[in-house]
Amino acid sequence: MFKSSASKKRKREPGTVSSWIESTFCRRECNRFLPSAKDNSRCCCGNLWQYHSDGSPATLQHTVKGDDHWSPLRHTTLHPTDAYGTIEFQDGAHPSKAQYARVAYDTRPEQLLQLLVSAWRLELPKLLITVHGGKANFELQPKLKKALRRGLLKAARTTGAWVFTGGTNTGVTRHAGDALASGQSLRLGGQHAVCIGIAPWGVIDGRHEQLIGLSREVPYHVAQGRLSRCASLNSRHTHFLLADNGTAGRYGAEYVLRRALEKHISSQRQMTRGGQGTPLVCVVIEGGSNTVRAILEYVTDSPPVPVVVCDGTGRASDIVSFVYRHLHSAGGAVLLAVPEMREHLVRTVRDTFGLARQEQAERLLSEIIQCCRHKELITVYRYQEGLELDEAMLKALLQGYHLRPTDQLNLALSWNRVDIARCTVFATPQEWPPGSLEQAMMDALVNDRIDFVKLLLENGVIMSKFLTLARLEELYNAKQGPPNSLHYIVQDVRKNYSRGRYSLLDIGLVINHLMGGAYRSTYSRRKFRALYYETFRFRSPMIVRNASMFMRAAACATTAVAAAAPLKMSPPANGRPPPDTSAGPAASRCAPTEDVFEYPFSELMIWAVLTKRQAMAHLMWQHGEEALAKALVACKLFKALSCEAAKDNLETEFFEELKRHAAQFESLGTVALPSFRSSTLKYAKYRSPLKYRKPG
Repeated sequence: MFKSSASKKRKREPGTVSSWIESTFCRRECNRFLPSAKDNSRCCCGNLWQYHSDGSPATLQHTVKGDDHWSPLRHTTLHPTDAYGTIEFQDGAHPSKAQYARVAYDTRPEQLLQLLVSAWRLELPKLLITVHGGKANFELQPKLKKALRRGLLKAARTTGAWVFTGGTNTGVTRHAGDALASGQSLRLGGQHAVCIGIAPWGVIDGRHEQLIGLSREVPYHVAQGRLSRCASLNSRHTHFLLADNGTAGRYGAEYVLRRALEKHISSQRQMTRGGQGTPLVCVVIEGGSNTVRAILEYVTDSPPVPVVVCDGTGRASDIVSFVYRHLHSAGGAVLLAVPEMREHLVRTVRDTFGLARQEQAERLLSEIIQCCRHKELITVYRYQEGLELDEAMLKALLQGYHLRPTDQLNLALSWNRVDIARCTVFATPQEWPPGSLEQAMMDALVNDRIDFVKLLLENGVIMSKFLTLARLEELYNAKQGPPNSLHYIVQDVRKNYSRGRYSLLDIGLVINHLMGGAYRSTYSRRKFRALYYETFRFRSPMIVRNASMFMRAAACATTAVAAAAPLKMSPPANGRPPPDTSAGPAASRCAPTEDVFEYPFSELMIWAVLTKRQAMAHLMWQHGEEALAKALVACKLFKALSCEAAKDNLETEFFEELKRHAAQFESLGTVALPSFRSSTLKYAKYRSPLKYRKPG
């Protein structure tokens, strides 16, 4: 019997990630040698007799009884996993890495999700894309291949999605991996596009020689052109879950684990999106008979899952597209019932999938027709029609889930499809739940969705009501967005600062530092400090950083709040407003105030400048008052940020980009100057108390 190199379990310190993985996840090994009818030296599990403790040449005889039919549950034993860590692929010019773990095929999905989120530090996805299709290699038309790659990559990157594939370097999985490979060097919110391969352990080439090991980095060589029942892992993936049911050379274990994990993830509620679950969409490219059965399971599941079928990719996709088109066309259903037509379809199915018997072809055709009867759940994608794959997926989600307007808006916002939001969500007047549009505005600002900010402003969001102290502070602390140098400047102006949350008082110090000694930010004035302390008096002390400043402001809190009456603060009768949960978990613990900022667009423009969101800053400059003053402030801030970046030895491209932004706002100020002069002269002439007389 062969023993793995990790059979002697290492001692791990309790509480570490490694100890948790080894105590939680298991592998399955066959515990009884049942000779196969085709090869007496091989067990029904697919492994040779040398891999069994009870296997020997003396037992090499076919003795399988009817009650001895091999099954994973009865004839395998659970053992702690012996393979997890990091794979370093050696097949490219620059080796790529991916995390992996060998797990039992019946592992609880909540444990797998904990592995992905807690141990491997992935953020919960806003969308789950599961790609199905043929396992054998196939070619695609160049234009179709380019369209599929572009659409899949765009969908994954714009929505923060997880992409599930079969994980091997064959068939549809190879095409999906190559599609995401072009975006691996690009960043979205600081992370790569997440592509998770769920593959059967028993078919992975070199699994015993290369992958066995506990919490270590293993070099992996992708086999090229080998004729065997095994397949290599695809190097374009970021993570692998290797499902083990004790078999070798057989598929199936991965599908059980994959479906369980998909259902569990789709049931997770996103607290930041109003309690909406994670949408799941299936994309079918090519495929065989098992792909047809997978489509049928998705559309008949509870809840059902929308499926996008890519026409023109071959086999299952083409036949499903053909039947769907005729079934839902005028007279198409009658045409499919004609004996000659049905016989032609049965013959086509039999030849396409290589079925041996007529009954198999007829049964598979019936399953295809049953799939296509779910019109609202099947979306056929044809690249010749000019539709992008990501748009087809979004339409499938909107059509298949029967979402509320709020959820539709969240989906369109995640996909950055303002055109669909305009023609679908805002096409008719809606009764919006309280705070839903404000939450959408927060998401649009954080994710830099310029067109959605414009759309929400057109449809009833009032910035003076929207912008509160809590929301503005959450915007400064958002993780999304382009890289900026704000934390470096906070370190310069605040002593003993460790990277954590910024308070608006910190931002006030930053603005004073950048603008120079002659300028004093509103956030650093006594009235604002008192108002800030009064607003956040229910906040946890761990979040309030400037405790000494608050202590100094506490003495004058009563008089300062009274003096802040021009800011339109009207406390309720009970003295404690309900918490505002739309700005994030931290803001939910503080009392919100409305109409705090007299010029909300100016405050948001400064936020956009300090976080290096040039397009958003330009949009905020276009709205509100004081166009010239805002342009000058933005220009000065960008120039100061450029100088600070040069002092901190940041990349040359970084501070050169800041200089270009400053020049753009300088030109905007030049454009706004003549209109400012004209309005000033008119105002002075109208308001002047002096009366002039003509001389003489």
